[in-house]
Amino acid sequence: MPQTSPFRRLRAAFAVAVAPVGSPNNMAVDPNVVAQLHAQMKVLDRDPYLHVADQRLGVLSVFDDLKFDRADIDMMTPAMRQHAITKLEPLGFRQRSGNVMEHEETGIRLIIPKFHTQGASPFDITRYTPKRAQDIYLLTPTQTACQFIDSYVRDDAVERIKTLIAKHPINLYRLMDYLENKPTHDAFQSVIGHLKYVQREAVEGEPLQRRRALG
Repeated sequence: MPQTSPFRRLRAAFAVAVAPVGSPNNMAVDPNVVAQLHAQMKVLDRDPYLHVADQRLGVLSVFDDLKFDRADIDMMTPAMRQHAITKLEPLGFRQRSGNVMEHEETGIRLIIPKFHTQGASPFDITRYTPKRAQDIYLLTPTQTACQFIDSYVRDDAVERIKTLIAKHPINLYRLMDYLENKPTHDAFQSVIGHLKYVQREAVEGEPLQRRRALG
């Protein structure tokens, strides 16, 4: 009898429904399936250009650059996108559209939110591209940091951003420019100076100082 993979057995047992991106059907994949896939995806952290930034939020970050300017456009470049796609394919992800990859055995999707306008806030990158709880966003480091600020209390967000910066620096200027007039963002203003110091130390040392942008 042919062997059936653990993913296929679990998927059959729980009859997972896979809804289109943006669908109101938010049926969750069994947590064991998600945990197994996340464990497999940790191999991506060996790649200096990819970082499984947050499993609970479902965020995969792709390296952008070491130096930033306030006028930089924060968007996923074709080279960043292609690097991620190339590394995800061996894990069983297949491209379903220009902005969606799907894991063949579980139906879990990796979603690359569409960039809308030049002046769009990095805090809004996922606003028009909702996902199910089990799905994963592919984001720039700055967009990833914004997800932390909006999802965690300040001190937890700061620690997660510091961990992110050690591998994928962020555009702190753009982040500052788009902080909103609300308590969670107001509380974050006081730690920007500290994060600037943390990032300066990171980009001037190993392993970041010799890293170059993709493409």
